[in-house]
Amino acid sequence: MTVQNSTLLVPPAERVRLAVTGMSCASCSARVERALNRLDGVTAAVNVATGVATVDVPPALDAKQLCDTVIAAGFGASEITGATPILDTEPEDRAAADLFRRLLVALLLFFPLADLSIMFAVEPSTRITGWQWILLGLAAPIVGWAAAPLHRRALAGLRHGVTSMDTLVSLGITSATLWSIVTLLFRDRDPAPVHGVWNAILHADSIYLEVAGGVTVFVLAGRYFEAKAKRRAGGALRALAALGAKDVTVLTRDDREITVPIQELTEGARFLTRPGETIATDGLVVSGSSSVDASAMTGESTPIEVGPGSAVTGGTVSLTGRLVVEAGAVGAQTRLAGMIRLVEEAQAGKAGLQRLADRISGVFVPIVLVLAAATFTGWMVSGAGLDAAIGAGLAVLVIACPCALGLATPTALMVASGRGAQLGVFIKGHDALEASRTVDTVVFDKTGTLTEGAMTVVAVHTVEGEDRAEIIGLAAGLEAASEHAVAAAITAHGRAAGPLPEVTDFVALPGLGARGLVEGRTALIGRAALFADAGVPIPSALARQLEREQRFGRTAVYFAVDGRAVAVLAVADTARPGAADAVARLHRLGLRTLLVTGDNAFAAQAIADEVGISEVIAEVLPEGKVEVVRSLRAQGHRVAMVGDGINDGPALATADLGLAIGRGTDVAIGAADMILVREDLAAVPDAIELAHATLRTIRGNMMWAFGYNVAAVPVAMAGLLNPLLAGGAMAFSSLFVVWNSLRLRNFRGRG
Repeated sequence: MTVQNSTLLVPPAERVRLAVTGMSCASCSARVERALNRLDGVTAAVNVATGVATVDVPPALDAKQLCDTVIAAGFGASEITGATPILDTEPEDRAAADLFRRLLVALLLFFPLADLSIMFAVEPSTRITGWQWILLGLAAPIVGWAAAPLHRRALAGLRHGVTSMDTLVSLGITSATLWSIVTLLFRDRDPAPVHGVWNAILHADSIYLEVAGGVTVFVLAGRYFEAKAKRRAGGALRALAALGAKDVTVLTRDDREITVPIQELTEGARFLTRPGETIATDGLVVSGSSSVDASAMTGESTPIEVGPGSAVTGGTVSLTGRLVVEAGAVGAQTRLAGMIRLVEEAQAGKAGLQRLADRISGVFVPIVLVLAAATFTGWMVSGAGLDAAIGAGLAVLVIACPCALGLATPTALMVASGRGAQLGVFIKGHDALEASRTVDTVVFDKTGTLTEGAMTVVAVHTVEGEDRAEIIGLAAGLEAASEHAVAAAITAHGRAAGPLPEVTDFVALPGLGARGLVEGRTALIGRAALFADAGVPIPSALARQLEREQRFGRTAVYFAVDGRAVAVLAVADTARPGAADAVARLHRLGLRTLLVTGDNAFAAQAIADEVGISEVIAEVLPEGKVEVVRSLRAQGHRVAMVGDGINDGPALATADLGLAIGRGTDVAIGAADMILVREDLAAVPDAIELAHATLRTIRGNMMWAFGYNVAAVPVAMAGLLNPLLAGGAMAFSSLFVVWNSLRLRNFRGRG
C-alpha cells in the first residue's frame, strides 16, 4: 500500500481551529457543529473531549466570524493559533470535582429530606413547630446550589431557543419547589384526618420537595459519570503531546551547547541528542551513530541503526550513542504533530455520536411542556380548582423527568466496567458499545499485541563438533556488556542457563556488532559485514542457516571464537500464548481478521501463520495503518483495531472500535475505546461479547425508561397520579434501570 506522507504532515491551508468552552456533553458539541456547518462552504467537526473545533473554511470567512457563530449558539470560542492546549486538564478536573461536590451535598441532604417531607405531607399529626423551615432548609442547598448547573444550561438553551433534557429537569425541579413553598408558607389549613395509607397518599398536602431533590440527585449522578468519561476521552492526545521533547540542546555556529524550549527550535538548526534522550524533532543525522528505538512511529520491534545522513523522527529515542541532528521539520510539520492531528480528527468524528437520550430530547421535551400546559389548562377549565390543576400539571412534568433515561447508560457502564475489570477488560465509553454492535473485521497490530513485544533467542545453530552450551555462554558473556536489544536477548538466554563469564576489552561497533575477550578467548559477534572486515571466513552451512532465519523474519547474527565462525544466533519477537486460540474464537464468532504492522513482511507472515491469520499488510507507517482502517470502513466494514504502541494510536482512534493492550503505551490506551489488561488475548473476544451484552442492557433500559414516560404521562394528565405518586413512580423506574444493569455482573465470556 502506498501512502502519501504529505497528507499527514501538511494540514489544509484553510483550516481553522477553535477552542470552544461551555460544552458538557455530545449534544453540546452537536449544537456547535450544526451552527458552524450552516455557514456557506464550512465543514466543522467538534471534539467534546478536548473542546476543539476543527473547521475547514472558504477564503471569504475568517476566524472571528466562526467565533461569533459559536458564541451566538450559546458557547464561548477563541481561535487556536499555536499548539492545541490539550495538556491542560485543569478545566475538566475542575468540572468533575465541582459536580462531585454538588452530588455529595445533594445525596447527604436528600435522604432526611425525603423521609421528613413524605412523613409531614402524609401524616399531618407528626408536624412539629417550624417543620416548614426544616424542610426548606434541607431542600434549598439541593434545588438551589447543587442543581445550579442544570438551571444554567436550561436558561442558556432557552436564550437561544433550544430545549433539552436540562429544560425539563430544571422546570420540574423549579415547579415542584415553588408549589411546595406555596403550600408550606401560604396555605395554612387544618387537614382533615384521612384513614388508610393509600387515601393518605392520594390526599396528602402538595409538598413535593423530595421530588425536586430526587430529580436533582439522579441527574447529577449521570452528569458526574459523563464528566469522568469525558476526562478520559482526551487521554490519547495528552499522551501523544507528552511524547515530544520539552527542551532541546542546540549547537551554535561555534559548537557551544545551549538548552532552549522546543518551541524555539528552527528548521535547519543543529541539535544534540544524548543516549537515552528523546529526539527533539524530525531531521537528518549530521554526526554520530546510535541505535534508535523507533517503535513509537513504525512499530518495528528491533531498534534501527542510524549514522551520518540517516533520517530520524521526533519522539523516538536514541539508545546507545550521541547524535548531532539537523532539524528538517518543526512544530506542526513533524510526524508526531501529524499523529496528534490524526487522533484529533478521528475522535472528533466519534464525538458526533449522541446518546439516545440527547437525540430524542429535541422532540420529547417540547411535547412534554405542551402536555403539562394543556393539562393545567384543562383542569382549570373543568372547574377542578387550582390545587388539582397544578397537581396534575406538575405530575406530568415530574413523571416525564428523564432520571431513568439519564441513568440508563451510566449505570450499565458502571456495572459492565466492574465486570469487565474482573475479566481484564475496561470499557471507556458509550461509543465503544455502539460500535461493537456491527463489528465484522478485527485488525491486529503485531509487535506487543500478537507477540510478546520483546526479543528472545529462538534458534542457535552451531558448526559440527562445537559445544552448544559453551558457545551460548561465551556469546552471552560478550553481549552482557552491550545495550543493544539483540544483545539483551542473547544475554538473557545465556543467563537462564547459569552465571556468565566475564568480558574484557569490550568494544561496541555501532551498526555492526561487538568484540571482546571472554575467558581469555577472542570473541566476535555481529553482521556479515563485520566478519568480512575482520577477515573471518563464514562456513557455507552457517551462511545457509543465517539466510534461512532471515527468511522467517528473524534477526540473525554470526558468532566467532578465536578467529573462527562457530554459530548463528537468531532472535525474534515470539507470539503470545493463547493468541492462536483467541483468533480462532473470533473466527467462530464470524469475524474476519487481519494483521497490519510496521514490521517487515517476513516477520509479519511468520507470526500470522503461527496464530492463524491469513491476511497480512506489512511495512506500513502509522498513517498507513489509518489508511487501511479507513479503506476497510469505506468498503462497508465495521472495524475493530487491537494494538498497544504509540504508532497504533491514530488507527485505534480511527477504527469503529479500538482495543488497547493494557501494558501498552499511554497513547494507545488513551486512543482506544476498550483496554485489555489480561495477559492472554482471549480478552479480545471477551471484550466484544461484553460490549454486546452491555449494549443490549442499555437498550433495554432505554426502552423501559422512555416507554414508562410515554405510558405514564396520560395517566398523570388524567389526574390519577398526584406529584407524590409521580415522584415515587419515577424513583421506581430508576431503580428498575439500576436492577437491570446489575444483571451484567453475571456475564461470563464463552471462552
